[in-house]
Amino acid sequence: MDNWVINFEAKLGEEEISKVVKDWDKRAIYRVSICAKELNPKAYLPHSVSFGPYHCDEIELKLQMDVHKRRALHYFLKKSRKSLTTYVNALQAVLPDLIANYDSLNMSYWQEDNKFLQLMLLDGCFMLEILRANVEIKQRGDIYGEYGDADPIFSYHGKVYVMPYIKRDMLMLQNQLPMLLLRKLITVEAAPPAGEEDQVRYLNKMILNFVNPNYTIPSNQLQVDSLHVLDLYRKSLLGLGRSQPQKAPETIFKGIPNIVGSACFCIKKKEGPIDIVRSAMKLHESGVDFKTNDSTSIMDICFHGGELKLPVIFVDDTTESALLNLMAFERAHVGAGNEVTSYVSFMDNIIDSAKDVSLLHSSGILHNNIGSEKAVANLFNGISKDVTPDPEGSLEKVHKELDDFCNTKCNEWRANLKRTYFKSPWAFVSLLAAVFLILLTTAQTFYAVLSYHHPSKS
Repeated sequence: MDNWVINFEAKLGEEEISKVVKDWDKRAIYRVSICAKELNPKAYLPHSVSFGPYHCDEIELKLQMDVHKRRALHYFLKKSRKSLTTYVNALQAVLPDLIANYDSLNMSYWQEDNKFLQLMLLDGCFMLEILRANVEIKQRGDIYGEYGDADPIFSYHGKVYVMPYIKRDMLMLQNQLPMLLLRKLITVEAAPPAGEEDQVRYLNKMILNFVNPNYTIPSNQLQVDSLHVLDLYRKSLLGLGRSQPQKAPETIFKGIPNIVGSACFCIKKKEGPIDIVRSAMKLHESGVDFKTNDSTSIMDICFHGGELKLPVIFVDDTTESALLNLMAFERAHVGAGNEVTSYVSFMDNIIDSAKDVSLLHSSGILHNNIGSEKAVANLFNGISKDVTPDPEGSLEKVHKELDDFCNTKCNEWRANLKRTYFKSPWAFVSLLAAVFLILLTTAQTFYAVLSYHHPSKS
């Protein structure tokens, strides 16, 4: 047998394979796949600051932020009154777990001079200082720690002009730090209460205040654990849990008198596979009304009684990048779930054009902060290519319910009647006047015919 065959077989030994499999369950931070990058490569690349090993050697990022990272570490150590050695020893204890969080690392490079440990210290302390400065600085003139009002990063100026870009970069899959690192740093620092639950609560509140300030953490879910900032942000979009659409109580069609509904008979089209889901405008033409709900989860989408209820979404310049990275995380991480991918697929199905965006905006569902309605339509149409929603997920069931509703002919007739005659009070009055005139004319004709065949005797 050739030597290469023997060597190749040795590499396939059970010990080698079991070691790889053992590390898979610890991975949480990944390089984005080539096929995902084809949609928008720039959406996965940090523009202002690097966190972690994947982008730390990029020259532009080093020139922009390395000096500020070192300043942040200096002030962090000074405030905590702990030596650098204290933090190094604490991180050494969890170093294998920190390394295992990252996919595809060249450890022969990172083990030289403890480069990986140095990187974790610099980036971890910098991120914590950014999160704290964001909390402390609320208005012009506010100062965080010893940084000063003229500081380019840790000041009101930095909060307005720099931190929004740092926030965008913090929501990139390749630019994450393990939550274990942040917890370990604040444990040694002992700035918040030292209990493990208090550490999680402290970090969650600071992180969400920065990346999702409109979200309020439910009091009973403050201790939810997460892998990194992107994972926590994703959980906040799901209401810090995996929600199921709420079943609405059975209602009649609102705004249409019962006499119209009772006069309608239903003809259902032949059932078949759901190949194309109708856009928002086509759904509206078929009688579907769009309403907002007060849920904190993007998955709380439900359809009942002709009403499709969706959570409110704000679309801005960071939306595309954030959604692409969330979907990349769901694709890469086993057990992450498919909720964001399914949501994006659903929104793409109901948004085909600017008219669909306009309808969702007028319904209070979609708030457009990026400009034209066409740009929003292009955003959802572009990021949903090659996505794979869960075929057994709750949103696929909503699609089926919408399809069944639109295939019932009387619903379309009812919608046409509503748009034509019940859109405004004057149209309704005109309809009543026309009906009254027809009834009056019919009555006159009836009595005329009756008097002809049965003339009155005098």
